[in-house]
Amino acid sequence: MPEQTYHIPALLPQTLECLDIKPDGIYVDATFGGGGHSRAILERLGSNGRLFGFDQDADAAANAPDDPRFTFVRSNFRYIRNFLRFHGMGKIDGILADLGVSFHHFDDASRGFSFRSDAPLDMRMNRNATLSATQLLADCDERRITELLRSYADLKNPAKAAKAIIKARDAAPIQTTLQLADAVRPALNPKAEKKEMAQVFQALRIAVNSETEALCELLDAAPQVLKKEGRAVILTYHSVEDRIVKNFFRSGNTEGKIEKDFYGKVICDWTPVTRSPITADEEEVSRNPRSRSAKLRAAAYTPES
Repeated sequence: MPEQTYHIPALLPQTLECLDIKPDGIYVDATFGGGGHSRAILERLGSNGRLFGFDQDADAAANAPDDPRFTFVRSNFRYIRNFLRFHGMGKIDGILADLGVSFHHFDDASRGFSFRSDAPLDMRMNRNATLSATQLLADCDERRITELLRSYADLKNPAKAAKAIIKARDAAPIQTTLQLADAVRPALNPKAEKKEMAQVFQALRIAVNSETEALCELLDAAPQVLKKEGRAVILTYHSVEDRIVKNFFRSGNTEGKIEKDFYGKVICDWTPVTRSPITADEEEVSRNPRSRSAKLRAAAYTPES
């Protein structure tokens, strides 16, 4: 499956610059997808370099390059420590994570990520997982759905949207993407319907795939797997993810709790590579409209000891 039809990496030159690739380094592409980032990293690695590409979606395996320096790991990146240990790796030089979903997930209607066409309401990135979006909506009460839409969608009126979903569900199970779209449409602003519909679908996708939990586990594992001065480079696509990454690089924890030593100095083992998030310029957005919402943050692991 050609990479350009699967996914177009956002902010690719900036990502590679922030990753500061060493020819003999060991790197992890935590979100392999179409392999665009991985192939660009391999071009900069020497014969002794190593790259591990993580992806929980079986479809991504078809994109794996035939390169002895590359190892495809079909798993969620939250298990990075276990798999690096399994492959006999010590500390690594860098981690890249391009979060969210690939073009492939949106464009393959059967996966149920988009409201543009009718399909089973699935949204599982790992199709072996048990929880689909249909099951999630069947199991959650109105309060829980409201919480999900408030936390993961930034909807102005999540309670109204949740009430509409429950009303429709009480009449008949919500099992397809268009059934969900029809259910929630009365609660959306007609002038911003597409945007708010996308936010509803985003919230369910995040919940189904435990995306924020996985991101927190990846960040918490980073100090355990990175060498001193190793880089963590993260691309986010919505405020929930970006807030977590920003908090972590600023404080060393995903909650953003600032700790200070006796002298009032902030205790944090990370040094920002980017003082503010890098975003796509107009030229890139014109070529790749989905890069519009991308924010890149990077930091080096710099513990004092």
